[in-house]
Amino acid sequence: DFLFFWGAVFLVTTTLVAFLKKENQELIPAKEETKGITDTYRLLFSIIKMPAVLTFCLLILTSKVGFSAADAVTGLKLVEEGVPKEHLALLAVPMVPLQIILPLVISKYTAGPQPLNTFYKAMPYRLLLGLEFAFLVWWAPKVKHEGGFPVYYYAVVVLSYALHQITLYSMYVAIMAFNAKVSDPLIGGTYMTLLNTVSNLGGNWPSTVALWLVDPLTVKECAGAQGHTCATAEATEV
Repeated sequence: DFLFFWGAVFLVTTTLVAFLKKENQELIPAKEETKGITDTYRLLFSIIKMPAVLTFCLLILTSKVGFSAADAVTGLKLVEEGVPKEHLALLAVPMVPLQIILPLVISKYTAGPQPLNTFYKAMPYRLLLGLEFAFLVWWAPKVKHEGGFPVYYYAVVVLSYALHQITLYSMYVAIMAFNAKVSDPLIGGTYMTLLNTVSNLGGNWPSTVALWLVDPLTVKECAGAQGHTCATAEATEV
């Protein structure tokens, strides 16, 4: 129902824009940004060859490795430890107003000449929250009882997620502000798309690797089966 409703809203609004919004023919740009797909990729290639852009891309492709496991695996591990999925989904509701307010607040600090300072300052706190998430997973079976989990455990989880959102959005808004600042206005769309794509990739590939490494790095014990380590999926099934 949720997807159907917003899908309908999306279709209606974009259709209205297509029919009702008119281009201003009087304002003709001095130079076209690109002429076609080939020119666009040629332009992207010339941008990415620049030494400063190469260095920046290398930095943002590797900057999120330190908290990839905490971001990608914590929720799954909490479910594995018995926290109901519905409760975790409900815990995301208080995060929505926070996610709306945070960019407005953080943008005041990223509007200056050095927006990446906010990125640097938020990073150590986000790394420390990775340890906090590991503690939450370790703590879950300790406080679990027959009725589920106590209210104070959920309160700590919500607080941890809220602090995590602050660090996450501080880094996100800072990167977006920096990308907007360094992009050449003449080719701003292409320039920003390239930098934002690399930034998104820098967050996605470490999470994928972290999820892939969960099973090989998980230590398992077999109850009542001497001499078996349950290290592989086949051994666990047996």
